[in-house]
Amino acid sequence: MTTNWNQQTALCLDALGKSAFAATLAGSIRSLVPYEFTVIFGYIGKERPLALFDDFSPERKRLHVDEYLEGPYLIDPFFLASTGDTPPGIWRLREIAPDRFYQGEYFRSYYAQTGLAEEVGFLIDVDSKLSIVVSLMRTEKKFSKAEIRVLSDIQPVVDALCRRHWSNVERTGRAEASIMLNQKVSDAFCTIGGGALTQRESQIVELTLRGHSSEAIGRLLAISPGTVRIHRRNVYSKLRINSQGELFSIFLETIGAV
Repeated sequence: MTTNWNQQTALCLDALGKSAFAATLAGSIRSLVPYEFTVIFGYIGKERPLALFDDFSPERKRLHVDEYLEGPYLIDPFFLASTGDTPPGIWRLREIAPDRFYQGEYFRSYYAQTGLAEEVGFLIDVDSKLSIVVSLMRTEKKFSKAEIRVLSDIQPVVDALCRRHWSNVERTGRAEASIMLNQKVSDAFCTIGGGALTQRESQIVELTLRGHSSEAIGRLLAISPGTVRIHRRNVYSKLRINSQGELFSIFLETIGAV
């Protein structure tokens, strides 16, 4: 591995600052740990993410990039990790996801469409404002423990390369659009049901859609799980719905309407 990785690192160093860098980096990682797809997003707080690189087919790009940027990113575990306290490193999606993520509607209605067996990501802090996630995706099988160890071994180099390459990435000209999107999303959580929900109910809607269980929501809001369930039943009653799937659909519709 050492000789091959040294050669690949040299290729990445030569590509720094050039348009070929991201593809070169993806090829270098694949030479050690095979996988199907790469996507790299830059996260600046809660602004609309920067789509920095992908090697998807056009059809997959519509799902993983275009549709993702329309709002689903706001409840994506990697986005939330980039804006939270998760330290830089290599992370499996399941390690950073909320406790009911795989039973949640974001997973069932959006993420499951990807058909992925597993996604792992290098979480990289470029500076105090910009974080990058280099996601590696597989459709057939999960990454083995041995493969994760290899990715962990090369993580410091990947981190340093990405920080150097994207340290001066273009971030201007996006503020107004990001402010508008953030306001739309904030308004969506607050105005679901035509403003019929209380502030507490809106909080529970947001945490539910992110994939948290009643127990986890209770811990976050310092209320009992039973109280969370009562609030959720009240939400469903006010919105005249019977499932989390309907709640997720209303959320997406509200983003488009506000």
